[in-house]
Amino acid sequence: MTAAPLVKIDAETSTSAAKTSLAGLTRDGLKTALAAAGVPDKQLNMRVAQLWSWIYVRGLTSFDDMTDVSKDLRNRLGALYTLDRPEIVSEQVSIDGTRKWLLRLAKRGHEARPPEIETVYIPESDRGTLCISSQVGCTLTCSFCHTGTQRLVRNLEAEEIVAQIMLARDRIGDWPGAKGPDDGRLLPSSERKITNVVLMGMGEPLYNFDNVKAAMGVAADGDGLALSKRRITLSTSGVVPEIPRWGEEADTMLAISLHATNDALRDELVPINRKYPIAELMEACRNYPGLSNARRITFEYVMLKGVNDSLAEARALVKLLSGIPAKINLIPFNPWPNTRYECSDWETIERFAEVVNKAGYASPVRTPRGRDILAACGQLRSESARLSASERRAGAEKA
Repeated sequence: MTAAPLVKIDAETSTSAAKTSLAGLTRDGLKTALAAAGVPDKQLNMRVAQLWSWIYVRGLTSFDDMTDVSKDLRNRLGALYTLDRPEIVSEQVSIDGTRKWLLRLAKRGHEARPPEIETVYIPESDRGTLCISSQVGCTLTCSFCHTGTQRLVRNLEAEEIVAQIMLARDRIGDWPGAKGPDDGRLLPSSERKITNVVLMGMGEPLYNFDNVKAAMGVAADGDGLALSKRRITLSTSGVVPEIPRWGEEADTMLAISLHATNDALRDELVPINRKYPIAELMEACRNYPGLSNARRITFEYVMLKGVNDSLAEARALVKLLSGIPAKINLIPFNPWPNTRYECSDWETIERFAEVVNKAGYASPVRTPRGRDILAACGQLRSESARLSASERRAGAEKA
């Protein structure tokens, strides 16, 4: 089968870069913005409710279309703010319908250049999953992950996390009455085109706890984007102290980026294990708030040829997870430039899955999606780099 050509969109220069976008803000953030625009205190709650509906239910991108907001207030809002999404540097569409956006964010503080992140949409016949980022780069340096080769630039603000959902809904026509893309690629048959959100993009979300929590509060708000918390999954490499707090305060589904059953190997694959070893991680999982057969933890296990894919490892995995309501996602390794790892042979993956299945665990093998555009699990990486001290000084002098 001949691969379909990739679709790319050239970035456009924003004419409103100096203004703050209200798209992605929490209710408190909108209230602060409206107060700054001169809305009287006694009107703030009403005006927040109006803007919330326009922004998060209808997906508007212009204040002019807010028909129940006075023209005077629309003009004031337009003079101070925008409803802009992040800038699309490029959009790539895989032969399997997976879409990857390279997004340029607004500069913050003394940043010398706008940082960039990647966001991926994975459509299936009955659902659509959006994989979003929580940081620009990552600190964890997991040896099999391409994102880990990019140093951390900064955490994303809550509104920058939410804005990824909004931009994706724009691009695939997931607002009421909107039309989808005309490129003929797969979209779900469901009414909602984005049914699931996973925090599995760039970064370790539990190292940006407060912003991620606030963003998922916006995503799960029943009067707005209205995603069920059962359809939101946070994936962590094992920041053990924050796992119970996330369960108590955010109450979403949890995924653990595991990949090994002993500390020696996991120290190499997932270096945070040196700080929080497997025994501590498993204890945190067993005590995760709300854990039950209906709310299982997903354990992610990337299949690396000759590294962690033996039948002995499969049996060790079953023993390790004993007593934890769990699902095990077996992930064929997705290659990236200059990696030293190879994907396990398919027969090896099937034998591994058979051991896990016989032990009573659901162990779907995740079908690689978007490999041709480096959009698959572990392949995300933008070109943003940590600013040097001299670049920061130069930026501060210009500010």
